[in-house]
Amino acid sequence: MFRELDPLLHSQLRLSIVSLLVGLRSATFTFLQEKTGATRGNISVQLKKLEKAGYIAIDKSYRDNYPLTTCQITPLGVQAFERYVDALKDYLGNGGK
Repeated sequence: MFRELDPLLHSQLRLSIVSLLVGLRSATFTFLQEKTGATRGNISVQLKKLEKAGYIAIDKSYRDNYPLTTCQITPLGVQAFERYVDALKDYLGNGGK
């Protein structure tokens, strides 16, 4: 029996964001936007969804009088990512059986 995939992480952009943050632990909004190629509006919406789920924490501050948004993966986000990867491995390992 296949495990259900987390619908929040099944979105390509949200999965990309979480994947980056799992490796880096934290990153700026600008960095995530550049790496994913997403528009400012789209990535902003997806970050809010991940934050609402508790997968990431968002910190808004200023650096040299410019707004700075930093995103950090939470322990819940790491667990969700690991479960998602394990579920995908089940799909691949079962070969559709």
